[in-house]
Amino acid sequence: MKLEIKQNILMEHLNYVIKGISSKNIIPVLNCIKFELTNEGLFLLSTDNDVAIKTFIDKSEIEKIEKCGEIVVSGRYIYDIVKKLPNTVINIEEVIDNKIFITTDNSSFNLNCNIASEFPTIDLTETKHPVFINKKVFKNIIRQTSFATSTQESRPILTGINFTIKENILECTATDSYRLSKKTITLKESVAEDINIIIPTKNLIELTKLLNEDDDDIELHIFNNKVIFKFNSIIMMSRLINGTYPDTSKLIPNEFELSMKVNLQEFYNSIDRASLLTNEADKNTIKLESENNNITLSSNIPEIGYVEENMKVEKSNEKEIKIAFSSKYMMEALKTFETEDIEIFFNSEIKPIIIKNIENEDLIQLILPIRTY
Repeated sequence: MKLEIKQNILMEHLNYVIKGISSKNIIPVLNCIKFELTNEGLFLLSTDNDVAIKTFIDKSEIEKIEKCGEIVVSGRYIYDIVKKLPNTVINIEEVIDNKIFITTDNSSFNLNCNIASEFPTIDLTETKHPVFINKKVFKNIIRQTSFATSTQESRPILTGINFTIKENILECTATDSYRLSKKTITLKESVAEDINIIIPTKNLIELTKLLNEDDDDIELHIFNNKVIFKFNSIIMMSRLINGTYPDTSKLIPNEFELSMKVNLQEFYNSIDRASLLTNEADKNTIKLESENNNITLSSNIPEIGYVEENMKVEKSNEKEIKIAFSSKYMMEALKTFETEDIEIFFNSEIKPIIIKNIENEDLIQLILPIRTY
């Protein structure tokens, strides 16, 4: 294998595939990047067996292709070397004894390679009928739901986001059993068969880092045990989480005893200030108490002090509520809304708090209260 390529072009694609390498790998070849040079261009591939990322550099972006071939080289070393080189033409040449030379006018590096045949074979075959989602919409879905997933590996199902598609309605649900986030969108096309999969949240977050801000679509090719995302010149594969996601449809009630319309930013700022006198040991607990069209938000740590915030709200009726919740969970939920006002729904001090956008219900946040009253 022998080619000449500009540093900035190679670096752009190394930035993609380096995300497919895990620092926890004990199998040396899984810490590597595979370079495959053909007459059409250069393919780069990385995998940790849970995720795989493949990217393609077209021959038009390569200065010179002298000899096709493939090499497998340490991902971290090749990444660091190219990153520190100036933006000039880089020569990469495979020599005998599984070594490559990386040279510029002023620098030269000699790197040992792994045996190419030991690199895992990754099946990135696509389906005939992918699901298309706008990139910006997809990034927003992950932003609005991923925070609510669990980080506890003891319940692996809850460490992912549940994607269900019926006809042309996509629902994405995340929960850690203390809170829940649900986002619904309408797809451009209907699916032939219902889809119900769980995608690891950490993989989805890494995927969003690869997505640029253009208005193109991302393709989802869904299989029984994996999902393949395709966009621009990048293909990313993620394993799915095995198991059945809990039925969360019954957790969100249709009727409520009381609702409040509040200004989102004012409510967030009040909770932010009230949370200054909370701590993790006490679950960042804040109390909310209503009286007529006023609410009081308070927190209290006996050895430190007491804080109280007051603000006006619009209530649906004359009923009053006293309820406590985690300020951390509430603030994370509020950050997902992009509107001036929101509506908060209550049934009792021990029933879930529901937060919705007033204009539509495409995003619903649920938070379990903390019993203090």
